[in-house]
Amino acid sequence: MKKSLILILTALFLVLAGCGQAATTSSDKTSDKTKTDAAATESTESKELTTLKVASLPAPMDAILLLVKPLLVEDGINLEIVEMSDNIQPNDALANKEVDANFFQHVPYAEAYNEAKGAHIVPVQPVYNAMYAGYSKKYKSIDELPDGASVAIPNDPPNIAHSLLLLEQNNLIKLKDGVGIKATIQDITSNPKNLQFKEVDLLTLNRMMDDVDMVTMYPAYAKPLGLSAKKDALIVEKDMQAFAITLMAREDNKNDPAIQKLAERMRGPEVKKFLEEEYTDTYPAF
Repeated sequence: MKKSLILILTALFLVLAGCGQAATTSSDKTSDKTKTDAAATESTESKELTTLKVASLPAPMDAILLLVKPLLVEDGINLEIVEMSDNIQPNDALANKEVDANFFQHVPYAEAYNEAKGAHIVPVQPVYNAMYAGYSKKYKSIDELPDGASVAIPNDPPNIAHSLLLLEQNNLIKLKDGVGIKATIQDITSNPKNLQFKEVDLLTLNRMMDDVDMVTMYPAYAKPLGLSAKKDALIVEKDMQAFAITLMAREDNKNDPAIQKLAERMRGPEVKKFLEEEYTDTYPAF
Protein backbone atom coordinates (compact mmCIF):
# COMPACT_ATOMS: atom_id res chain seq x y z
CA MET A 1 0.00 0.00 0.00
CA LYS A 2 2.74 2.39 1.00
CA LYS A 3 4.71 1.45 -2.12
CA SER A 4 1.72 2.16 -4.35
CA LEU A 5 1.21 5.55 -2.73
CA ILE A 6 4.83 6.47 -3.33
CA LEU A 7 4.52 5.53 -7.03
CA ILE A 8 1.35 7.64 -7.45
CA LEU A 9 2.94 10.69 -5.79
CA THR A 10 6.05 10.32 -7.95
CA ALA A 11 3.97 10.17 -11.15
CA LEU A 12 1.94 13.20 -10.08
CA PHE A 13 5.11 15.18 -9.38
CA LEU A 14 6.49 14.38 -12.85
CA VAL A 15 3.25 15.46 -14.54
CA LEU A 16 3.17 18.76 -12.63
CA ALA A 17 6.82 19.39 -13.40
CA GLY A 18 6.20 18.78 -17.10
CA CYS A 19 3.26 21.18 -17.12
CA GLY A 20 5.28 23.80 -15.35
CA GLN A 21 8.10 23.48 -17.86
CA ALA A 22 5.67 23.74 -20.77
CA ALA A 23 4.07 26.84 -19.25
CA THR A 24 7.46 28.40 -18.67
CA THR A 25 8.53 27.65 -22.26
CA SER A 26 5.30 29.08 -23.66
CA SER A 27 5.66 32.16 -21.47
CA ASP A 28 9.27 32.63 -22.58
CA LYS A 29 8.27 32.43 -26.25
CA THR A 30 5.49 34.99 -25.75
CA SER A 31 7.88 37.28 -23.92
CA ASP A 32 10.51 36.94 -26.65
CA LYS A 33 7.92 37.72 -29.37
CA THR A 34 6.72 40.78 -27.45
CA LYS A 35 10.28 42.04 -27.12
CA THR A 36 10.94 41.48 -30.85
CA ASP A 37 7.75 43.32 -31.88
CA ALA A 38 8.54 46.19 -29.54
CA ALA A 39 12.06 46.46 -30.92
CA ALA A 40 10.74 46.53 -34.50
CA THR A 41 8.20 49.22 -33.62
CA GLU A 42 10.83 51.27 -31.83
CA SER A 43 13.14 50.94 -34.84
CA THR A 44 10.41 52.14 -37.22
CA GLU A 45 9.41 55.05 -35.01
CA SER A 46 12.97 56.15 -34.39
CA LYS A 47 13.95 56.07 -38.08
CA GLU A 48 14.68 59.64 -39.08
CA LEU A 49 13.33 61.07 -42.32
CA THR A 50 15.67 62.87 -44.70
CA THR A 51 14.59 66.51 -44.90
CA LEU A 52 14.49 68.05 -48.37
CA LYS A 53 13.92 71.81 -48.61
CA VAL A 54 12.36 73.09 -51.82
CA ALA A 55 11.66 76.76 -52.60
CA SER A 56 8.54 77.51 -54.61
CA LEU A 57 5.90 80.08 -55.55
CA PRO A 58 2.10 79.89 -55.18
CA ALA A 59 -0.17 77.50 -57.09
CA PRO A 60 0.10 75.40 -59.01
CA MET A 61 3.76 74.99 -58.05
CA ASP A 62 3.24 74.70 -54.30
CA ALA A 63 0.06 72.65 -54.86
CA ILE A 64 2.06 70.02 -56.76
CA LEU A 65 4.64 69.87 -53.98
CA LEU A 66 1.88 69.50 -51.38
CA LEU A 67 0.46 66.65 -53.44
CA VAL A 68 3.70 64.66 -53.43
CA LYS A 69 4.67 65.50 -49.84
CA PRO A 70 2.82 62.55 -48.19
CA LEU A 71 4.05 60.20 -50.94
CA LEU A 72 7.64 61.11 -50.12
CA VAL A 73 7.16 60.13 -46.48
CA GLU A 74 6.80 56.57 -47.78
CA ASP A 75 10.25 57.06 -49.33
CA GLY A 76 11.77 58.25 -46.06
CA ILE A 77 11.76 61.92 -47.07
CA ASN A 78 10.31 64.91 -45.24
CA LEU A 79 9.56 67.56 -47.88
CA GLU A 80 9.83 71.07 -46.47
CA ILE A 81 8.19 73.58 -48.82
CA VAL A 82 9.61 77.10 -48.59
CA GLU A 83 7.20 79.48 -50.30
CA MET A 84 8.83 82.65 -51.61
CA SER A 85 7.23 86.00 -52.44
CA ASP A 86 9.03 86.85 -55.68
CA ASN A 87 10.80 85.14 -58.58
CA ILE A 88 14.33 86.10 -57.49
CA GLN A 89 14.44 84.61 -53.99
CA PRO A 90 14.06 80.93 -55.00
CA ASN A 91 17.20 81.00 -57.15
CA ASP A 92 19.18 83.02 -54.61
CA ALA A 93 18.22 80.53 -51.90
CA LEU A 94 19.20 77.57 -54.08
CA ALA A 95 22.50 79.09 -55.20
CA ASN A 96 23.37 79.94 -51.58
CA LYS A 97 22.50 76.38 -50.43
CA GLU A 98 19.68 77.61 -48.19
CA VAL A 99 17.41 75.11 -49.96
CA ASP A 100 18.11 71.89 -51.85
CA ALA A 101 15.97 72.56 -54.92
CA ASN A 102 13.38 74.92 -56.33
CA PHE A 103 10.28 74.62 -58.46
CA PHE A 104 8.90 77.68 -60.20
CA GLN A 105 10.77 78.37 -63.44
CA HIS A 106 11.64 77.19 -66.92
CA VAL A 107 15.15 76.42 -68.19
CA PRO A 108 15.71 79.73 -70.06
CA TYR A 109 14.98 81.65 -66.85
CA ALA A 110 17.46 79.52 -64.87
CA GLU A 111 20.10 79.93 -67.58
CA ALA A 112 19.69 83.71 -67.53
CA TYR A 113 20.12 83.68 -63.73
CA ASN A 114 23.26 81.53 -64.01
CA GLU A 115 24.75 83.89 -66.55
CA ALA A 116 24.01 86.96 -64.45
CA LYS A 117 25.08 85.51 -61.09
CA GLY A 118 27.70 82.93 -61.98
CA ALA A 119 25.48 80.23 -60.45
CA HIS A 120 25.16 76.56 -61.39
CA ILE A 121 21.44 75.83 -61.25
CA VAL A 122 20.47 72.89 -63.45
CA PRO A 123 17.23 71.19 -64.54
CA VAL A 124 16.24 67.92 -62.89
CA GLN A 125 12.70 67.21 -64.08
CA PRO A 126 10.34 69.11 -66.42
CA VAL A 127 6.91 68.92 -64.79
CA TYR A 128 4.34 70.91 -66.74
CA ASN A 129 3.79 73.28 -69.62
CA ALA A 130 1.67 76.32 -68.88
CA MET A 131 -0.43 77.87 -71.63
CA TYR A 132 1.13 81.29 -72.03
CA ALA A 133 -1.51 83.65 -73.39
CA GLY A 134 -2.60 87.22 -74.06
CA TYR A 135 -5.62 88.59 -72.18
CA SER A 136 -7.63 91.77 -72.50
CA LYS A 137 -10.31 93.45 -70.42
CA LYS A 138 -11.27 95.71 -73.34
CA TYR A 139 -11.50 93.37 -76.33
CA LYS A 140 -13.12 90.01 -77.00
CA SER A 141 -11.04 88.92 -79.99
CA ILE A 142 -7.58 89.61 -81.33
CA ASP A 143 -9.12 91.15 -84.44
CA GLU A 144 -10.48 93.98 -82.27
CA LEU A 145 -7.02 94.92 -80.99
CA PRO A 146 -6.39 98.40 -82.43
CA ASP A 147 -3.33 99.83 -84.12
CA GLY A 148 -0.92 101.21 -81.55
CA ALA A 149 -2.34 98.91 -78.85
CA SER A 150 -0.39 98.75 -75.58
CA VAL A 151 0.83 95.30 -74.55
CA ALA A 152 2.21 94.49 -71.10
CA ILE A 153 4.91 91.83 -71.07
CA PRO A 154 7.30 90.56 -68.36
CA ASN A 155 10.50 92.55 -67.91
CA ASP A 156 12.99 89.67 -67.61
CA PRO A 157 14.79 88.58 -70.83
CA PRO A 158 13.57 84.95 -71.01
CA ASN A 159 9.93 85.95 -70.60
CA ILE A 160 10.29 88.91 -72.95
CA ALA A 161 11.36 86.32 -75.51
CA HIS A 162 8.45 84.08 -74.53
CA SER A 163 6.00 86.96 -75.09
CA LEU A 164 7.51 87.88 -78.45
CA LEU A 165 7.36 84.27 -79.62
CA LEU A 166 3.70 84.16 -78.55
CA LEU A 167 2.98 87.27 -80.62
CA GLU A 168 4.92 85.91 -83.60
CA GLN A 169 3.07 82.59 -83.49
CA ASN A 170 -0.18 84.55 -83.72
CA ASN A 171 1.03 86.69 -86.65
CA LEU A 172 1.17 89.97 -84.75
CA ILE A 173 4.90 90.54 -85.24
CA LYS A 174 7.87 88.99 -87.02
CA LEU A 175 11.30 88.34 -85.49
CA LYS A 176 14.77 87.93 -86.95
CA ASP A 177 15.41 84.39 -88.10
CA GLY A 178 16.93 82.10 -85.49
CA VAL A 179 16.63 84.33 -82.41
CA GLY A 180 14.25 81.87 -80.71
CA ILE A 181 14.24 81.99 -76.93
CA LYS A 182 16.84 84.77 -76.96
CA ALA A 183 14.54 87.20 -78.79
CA THR A 184 14.44 90.85 -77.71
CA ILE A 185 12.27 93.76 -78.75
CA GLN A 186 15.16 94.92 -80.94
CA ASP A 187 14.77 91.66 -82.92
CA ILE A 188 11.30 92.62 -84.18
CA THR A 189 11.47 93.04 -87.95
CA SER A 190 7.77 93.61 -88.59
CA ASN A 191 5.07 95.10 -86.33
CA PRO A 192 2.02 95.78 -88.54
CA LYS A 193 -0.19 96.98 -85.68
CA ASN A 194 2.57 99.14 -84.22
CA LEU A 195 2.16 97.44 -80.84
CA GLN A 196 3.56 99.41 -77.92
CA PHE A 197 5.30 97.28 -75.28
CA LYS A 198 5.29 97.95 -71.56
CA GLU A 199 7.71 95.80 -69.57
CA VAL A 200 6.46 94.91 -66.08
CA ASP A 201 7.60 92.61 -63.29
CA LEU A 202 6.25 89.11 -63.88
CA LEU A 203 4.43 88.98 -60.54
CA THR A 204 2.54 92.22 -61.13
CA LEU A 205 1.38 91.59 -64.69
CA ASN A 206 -2.17 90.72 -63.69
CA ARG A 207 -2.54 94.15 -62.11
CA MET A 208 -2.08 95.75 -65.53
CA MET A 209 -5.36 94.59 -67.02
CA ASP A 210 -7.01 98.00 -66.52
CA ASP A 211 -4.04 99.97 -67.82
CA VAL A 212 -3.19 98.34 -71.15
CA ASP A 213 -4.94 96.75 -74.11
CA MET A 214 -3.45 93.28 -73.65
CA VAL A 215 -1.36 91.45 -71.05
CA THR A 216 0.74 88.34 -71.74
CA MET A 217 0.99 86.06 -68.71
CA TYR A 218 1.03 82.54 -67.34
CA PRO A 219 -2.04 80.70 -66.00
CA ALA A 220 -0.74 81.05 -62.43
CA TYR A 221 -1.31 84.82 -62.67
CA ALA A 222 -4.45 84.70 -64.82
CA LYS A 223 -6.30 82.17 -62.67
CA PRO A 224 -6.69 84.50 -59.62
CA LEU A 225 -8.52 86.90 -61.96
CA GLY A 226 -10.89 84.12 -62.98
CA LEU A 227 -9.32 83.91 -66.44
CA SER A 228 -8.59 80.78 -68.44
CA ALA A 229 -6.35 80.54 -71.49
CA LYS A 230 -8.76 78.13 -73.16
CA LYS A 231 -11.83 80.28 -72.56
CA ASP A 232 -10.78 83.90 -72.19
CA ALA A 233 -7.48 84.56 -73.96
CA LEU A 234 -7.20 86.55 -77.19
CA ILE A 235 -4.13 84.53 -78.19
CA VAL A 236 -2.57 81.31 -76.83
CA GLU A 237 0.88 79.92 -77.51
CA LYS A 238 1.37 76.81 -79.53
CA ASP A 239 3.43 74.07 -77.93
CA MET A 240 6.78 75.40 -76.64
CA GLN A 241 8.54 72.72 -74.59
CA ALA A 242 11.50 75.02 -73.93
CA PHE A 243 9.39 76.87 -71.36
CA ALA A 244 8.24 73.85 -69.30
CA ILE A 245 8.13 74.58 -65.57
CA THR A 246 10.92 72.44 -64.15
CA LEU A 247 12.27 71.10 -60.87
CA MET A 248 15.76 72.59 -60.44
CA ALA A 249 18.75 71.74 -58.26
CA ARG A 250 22.43 72.65 -58.24
CA GLU A 251 25.14 70.96 -60.26
CA ASP A 252 26.63 69.63 -57.00
CA ASN A 253 23.44 67.97 -55.71
CA LYS A 254 21.34 67.15 -58.78
CA ASN A 255 22.01 63.41 -58.35
CA ASP A 256 21.21 63.31 -54.64
CA PRO A 257 18.91 60.30 -54.00
CA ALA A 258 16.29 62.43 -52.24
CA ILE A 259 16.13 64.89 -55.14
CA GLN A 260 15.89 62.06 -57.65
CA LYS A 261 13.06 60.51 -55.62
CA LEU A 262 11.26 63.88 -55.62
CA ALA A 263 11.68 64.03 -59.40
CA GLU A 264 10.23 60.54 -59.68
CA ARG A 265 7.18 61.51 -57.62
CA MET A 266 6.68 64.72 -59.60
CA ARG A 267 6.39 62.77 -62.84
CA GLY A 268 4.04 60.24 -61.27
CA PRO A 269 0.39 59.49 -62.09
CA GLU A 270 -0.91 61.57 -59.17
CA VAL A 271 0.66 64.74 -60.57
CA LYS A 272 -0.46 63.94 -64.11
CA LYS A 273 -4.06 63.52 -62.94
CA PHE A 274 -3.89 66.72 -60.89
CA LEU A 275 -2.69 68.78 -63.84
CA GLU A 276 -5.26 67.34 -66.21
CA GLU A 277 -8.19 67.75 -63.83
CA GLU A 278 -7.39 70.74 -61.60
CA TYR A 279 -5.24 73.01 -63.79
CA THR A 280 -6.64 72.65 -67.27
CA ASP A 281 -4.51 75.50 -68.65
CA THR A 282 -1.47 73.32 -68.07
CA TYR A 283 -0.42 69.94 -69.40
CA PRO A 284 2.23 67.46 -68.25
CA ALA A 285 5.76 67.83 -69.62
CA PHE A 286 6.67 64.20 -68.87
